[in-house]
Amino acid sequence: MPTASLSPTPAPTQTLTPTPTPTLTPAPTEIPTVCGGPRSMLILLIGSDARSNTYEIGLADAIRLVRVDFVQPRVQLLTFQRDLYVEIPGIEDHYGITHGKLNQAFLYGNPGYGYYDGPGQGPGLLALTMEHNFGAHADHYLAVNLQTFSRVIDALGGIDIRLPYEIDGRVEGSKDPNRYFPAGYQQLNGYRTMLLARMRTRGDFQRSEIQNLILQAVGEKFFRPSTITQLPEVTEAFRGSIQTDLRPAEVGQLICLAGKLNADNIGFVNFPDDLFENTRVQDPVLGNTSIISVDFGILKAYVKKFEDGTWSGVKDDAGEGITP
Repeated sequence: MPTASLSPTPAPTQTLTPTPTPTLTPAPTEIPTVCGGPRSMLILLIGSDARSNTYEIGLADAIRLVRVDFVQPRVQLLTFQRDLYVEIPGIEDHYGITHGKLNQAFLYGNPGYGYYDGPGQGPGLLALTMEHNFGAHADHYLAVNLQTFSRVIDALGGIDIRLPYEIDGRVEGSKDPNRYFPAGYQQLNGYRTMLLARMRTRGDFQRSEIQNLILQAVGEKFFRPSTITQLPEVTEAFRGSIQTDLRPAEVGQLICLAGKLNADNIGFVNFPDDLFENTRVQDPVLGNTSIISVDFGILKAYVKKFEDGTWSGVKDDAGEGITP
C-alpha cells in the first residue's frame, strides 16, 4: 500500500497592525510683546525723603515694586511698608549692623554713609535687601527725592485728587493752609502734593493709601494724550535729577508703552493688613523703636504671585492658595 505523502501545513499569514500616525498638537503661539520690551519688567520705585536735591543721605519714604507688562499692556504697583524690620545684607563690617527697618537699607547704601560698595548705591542695597527677605526681584530701580517729585508734579500741571477723609497735618496752633486737606476733590501743585505724600496722621498704612491715591492721580495726568506727546522732553528734563539704572533704550520702551495705556490699565495691590503687627524692638542704631512685624514666608508667596502676573488685585485674589 503506497505511503501517503503529507503536504506541509502552510504558515499562517502574519497580520500587520498599522502604526497609528501621531496627531501633532500645534504649539501655542506665544503672544508677542509690544514696544520691543521684555515680557515683563520689574522696577523698584523709591520716594526718598531727602530734602536737598541730592541722594547723599535720605531714607526710603515710599517703596513700591512696579510690574510693567509688555504682553497685555498694564502696570501694577505693590506697596512695601517702610517700617518692616529686615535683615540688611552686606554691611555687617560697619558697626556690626545686620538688621534695620526696610527704609534704612536705602540710607545705608547711598554715598553719605558709604556702608555698601555693591552696584546701585542706595537703590541697589534696598533691592538686594528686598530680594533677600521677600524674594522680590527688581530688574531696574528709580528713586526720586522730594524736590524732584515736586517739580515733576508741577511739570504735569499739578494733579486732581479726591480724598476719602480729611487730613490735617498742622501742629497745634498752626493755621498753615498748605498742610490742611479737606475730604473730597481738590487740585494740588507739586509742593502741596509732596506735603500730602509725607503725612501719616493716621499711621503708616493710611499714608500708603494716600500715596497710592497720589500715584493714581499722577497716572491719570501722565497718560493724557496731551502729556504723552511731551514725555520725551519731560523725561530728558529730569535726567540727572533721579537715581536710576534705566538706559535710554528701556526708557524708550516705557514711553512707547505709555501711549498704549490709560488710567484703567494701572492697578494697585496691597498685602492684607491683618498680616502685619505693630511692635517694638531694641535696635543697635535706633534704640527702642517701633517696627512692623510679619511672616516673611507668607509675603514671599504673595510676591511670587505678583511677579508672575497672576495677582489681579481683586479682594482675596492674592490669598488663594496662601495659608497665613
